[in-house]
Amino acid sequence: MTTLKTKNISRAKRPRTRVSAKSPALKYVLRLFVAGATIRSRQAILRVRALCEAELKDSCELEVIDIYQQPTLARENQIVATPTLIIEFPPPLRRFIGNLANIAGLFAELDVLNKAKIVL
Repeated sequence: MTTLKTKNISRAKRPRTRVSAKSPALKYVLRLFVAGATIRSRQAILRVRALCEAELKDSCELEVIDIYQQPTLARENQIVATPTLIIEFPPPLRRFIGNLANIAGLFAELDVLNKAKIVL
């Protein structure tokens, strides 16, 4: 019975270490869905990369997905229009559809300015 208790104790400790490990290294996970190499797609990629470099610095993981090359990912993520930016982490999951021209509005929606100051 002592071995069962030690196993339960070790399981109880794991979530605490995970939570503390995530808090200093909060990383945004972004997925940008585009349709081919169009001007709109290129502009959206440049804008999101600018967002990542300027405000999120090293705390951003960006994945650019071309729906023509990976249609199964588009179906799985229920993409109906491009470009679409999905913020998967931190929760809740958020979607932004369009050319992402309003970067200031995107900052406000993501609450990047407040979170970036806290994290960095």
